[in-house]
Amino acid sequence: MFNFMRQLSARLTTMDSSYQAPSASDMARLRFYQKEAQRDVLNVPFQKLPIVVFDLETSGFNPDQGDSILSIGAVKVTGSEVHDEHFYHTVKPKKEPSQAILDLTGLTMRELNQSASISEVLLAFYEFAKSATLVAHHAAHERAFMRHLTWQELGRTFTHRLVDTSFLTSITAQHLEHFETLDEWCAEYEIPMSHRHHALADARMTANLWTKHITMAEHSGFTCLADIYKELATRK
Repeated sequence: MFNFMRQLSARLTTMDSSYQAPSASDMARLRFYQKEAQRDVLNVPFQKLPIVVFDLETSGFNPDQGDSILSIGAVKVTGSEVHDEHFYHTVKPKKEPSQAILDLTGLTMRELNQSASISEVLLAFYEFAKSATLVAHHAAHERAFMRHLTWQELGRTFTHRLVDTSFLTSITAQHLEHFETLDEWCAEYEIPMSHRHHALADARMTANLWTKHITMAEHSGFTCLADIYKELATRK
């Protein structure tokens, strides 16, 4: 698995190094996806709702203070099925991350310096996700970076619906509401863990967590996002 990801990263970074600056057509497609992402999907059944589960590895926690995205990993999900189609790109940083971050993520400066710019990678990510609903574990982190960098780099507001895994697990696993880390959740539901803090590996683990709880939600009579929102509203 690890070798596969390294080979994948090498292919993508090589490809990324030849990317051209965002074109008018790139931006037109982004505007289209963002408009489509604003459609009301709350009543779309889980089994028909396109989901992209993603993870960011970043140089820190504060995008407004210069911290940046170092890599993006994502997989597509429909209902309880995790699809093979995936996305993984590293990003050329404007400022060198700390050695502690490099050690944590397993990334190298050689790999990062051969990568595409953040604007190119963001456009590639939106091309992959299109108008799908996004899901992330501890989504506040992903939301902060996507909002800041989509505006800063592309001049666009981040409009995609982004759902935290806790939105679902707070309904399906109330007794585990004290859990926070992805490691805790994966251990509880026997989801294989490997290469933590690799964006694609973490996205796959999060996707497996999400789909397990989609199945649990459906068994409890929840069929769409609207059902979850209604249940949460009754508990306030």
